Formats: sequence, structure tokens, C-alpha cells
Amino acid sequence: MVTLLLLLLSISVTAFKQIPVGYFSSMLGPLWPGLSYFGMRQTETCMASVLRLEIISHKSRQNEFVARPIPEFAKKLTGQDLVDYVNLVQPFFVANLSTLTEEQRKALIMDERFLEENPENGYSVGEEVEYNGQIPESYDAREHYPQCASLQLIRDQSACGSCWAVSAASAMSDRLCIQSKGKKTALVSDADILSCCKYWLFSCGRGCQGGYPIRAWQYVRKYGTCSGGPFDPNEKGVCKPYPFYPCRRHEGKPYYGPCPAKGFDTPECKKECQTGFNKKYDEDKIKAKNEYQVKNNEEAIQKEILVNGPVQAGFLVYEDLYNYKKGVYVHTAGRRLGGHAVKIIGWGVEKGVKYWLIANSWNLDWGENGYLRMLRGSNHCSIESMVVAGMMEV
Repeated sequence: MVTLLLLLLSISVTAFKQIPVGYFSSMLGPLWPGLSYFGMRQTETCMASVLRLEIISHKSRQNEFVARPIPEFAKKLTGQDLVDYVNLVQPFFVANLSTLTEEQRKALIMDERFLEENPENGYSVGEEVEYNGQIPESYDAREHYPQCASLQLIRDQSACGSCWAVSAASAMSDRLCIQSKGKKTALVSDADILSCCKYWLFSCGRGCQGGYPIRAWQYVRKYGTCSGGPFDPNEKGVCKPYPFYPCRRHEGKPYYGPCPAKGFDTPECKKECQTGFNKKYDEDKIKAKNEYQVKNNEEAIQKEILVNGPVQAGFLVYEDLYNYKKGVYVHTAGRRLGGHAVKIIGWGVEKGVKYWLIANSWNLDWGENGYLRMLRGSNHCSIESMVVAGMMEV
């Protein structure tokens, strides 16, 4: 066994990357029970530790790791092989096997074409906001605006590719509270944006099949929206709550039922509030003043968040994102599957690695209690080139 380990450790990293999937599993499985991809399913061995040190040492070789080409075989990994590989070759984040089916994964994201909007369609790249102070090493908007309950909320888009509407409404809710100095705390209705920006004079995209994030802001500027919030059959204090129940079982949450096989259909647009709400739809208006794309620049994004509040961001989704459990996400392996939109609420540094602090919309039992930390400063997965925001009418 000692000889075997020495042999494995002598393999160069370059050669190791070329070894086909399952090679060590088939060769060594009979000798070492429980051995999986590269011998790493059940136990953490010295081989893994040495390889991690050889491949990368956090900050010192972070850029080298990100810039490296991902091996072709790694792009095709899936399931437990993908999780094992990700946990073996990088120290940034921990992956756990996702239980989502292929159809359930598709329903959580959208086509990546919705991430890029033509400026000729009426939006502008905003000027970098003025901020005379020193940008802090870490920042979390939740800590700076405790009066804004929306900042503490993790939404659940359920089996609908509504991330573009959900994250827009979430960022708008935060900004409405922040820019009104806590006087306006209503949650913006993602349901209204999702359903009505598809059918009226201005179209955001295809509803549950995806939409352009910045068009959600344009829609709210042009036509306004109403109050809303998460799915709750007992909540009558808002105009249009989210229409879809959190499908699947979620720890500590009521179980409403399974997900539809191919996701929910886009709800019908109704310019009216739910029964029991004490205002008419036109009396419950929430509007934006403008919308703009934030410059593709780390410092510009930080200043925008510091001065005006959280921003909405789109990025490219790879299969290893679904398996994210904790740490700083760095795309490592798996197929490119589409696009997704989220809310950035801050940033930080862990062991020398810079990250964005992101609120996702996949419920609390995904990632770090619903949050994601993603590599910052290198336009990772195109996230820094797809940031949008706007000012709210207060």
C-alpha cells in the first residue's frame, strides 16, 4: 500500500489531468474498498492534500487556476464523478451531490441569450458613482441596513426560470428601502413583473422561460409595479405575492407538493390585486426612476452598492454550481448549461481570495443558507459584465 501511494504521488499534475474518468476507480477499487474518482469517494487521503498543494495555494496561484484551460474530460463530468473531481482539484469551495433531476435544473435557469441586451434597445451604461471614502475590504448590506427586512429575505423561484424577475424585484425592494431611508419597506412584486412584462406593450422576454434583467427595471420605470413577496397562501397584506409554491421538500419548511415535470407555465397577467388586499392595483404603484448597466469594473460595482444599494447580476451557469455547498465558488468542471440572474449584496475576502456576496433564489437549503460567494475581480462566469441597477421613486 505504501508503494502504491508513492507511485500515485509521483504522477505529475500535467499527466494526472490527462487520466480518463474512472481510471483509478477501475484499477484500484478491488484493492481499496470505497475508492471512487481518483480514489477519493469515502476518505480524504494524503494524495488529495498533496495534489491540492501542487495544483494551487489559494491567493498565490488563484489567477493561475482560474486562467487554466479546463480539461475536456472534466467538462463532461456529471453526478458523483463531478463532485469528487471538484473537491479534489481545488480548495476554494466544497461540493455536495445535488439531488435535482435534469428537468428541475433546467427550470431554475434560463437561456444565456437573455444575459446580453443590446444598448440600442434603450438603456445606457451608467456613470460611475462618486464615493470619496476608501472601499472597505468587506461589506454586507444586511449589516448596514437592519431596518430593511427585504435584505434578509431569500426568495424561492420554484420550478420557473423567473430569476430575472425575482432578482430584479429583490434588488428593487432593497433600494426602495435604502433610498427612502427606511420609510418605504414594501416588497416589490416579482409575480407582477414576471407575468405582465411578457404580455403588455413592453416585453421582458419569455416569462418562466427567461427574460432580460434590465428590461425588468425598464418595465417598472415605464409602467410601475405593485407590492408582493414570497408565496404564502395566508398573506393578504400585499397586492400580488409569488404565484408558485416552493416545490420539493425543504428543510424546516412546509411541503406544498412536487415540482411539475417540466416546470411551471408563466402566469396570466392580471392588473388587479389578490382578494383581501385593501388597495386597488393602480393605488399600490411602485416605480423606478431609471435603469442602467453598471460598468464592467470591480470598483465601479462596489461603489454602486455602497452608495445606492444591492445590484442585479447575470452570469453563465455550469453544472458544478448546482453542487455548491460552501466556500468561494470557482467554476471547475461540468457542462455549460445557460444563464442565471441573482442579487449582489456585498463582498469580502477569504484566505486571500476575493469574492462577491450573492443572494440566490433557490431557497435556504441551497448553498450557504441560500447565499453564494463567487470569485471577484476577474469577471468570473461573466458576472461583472452583466450588472444592472436603477434608482427608485421614493
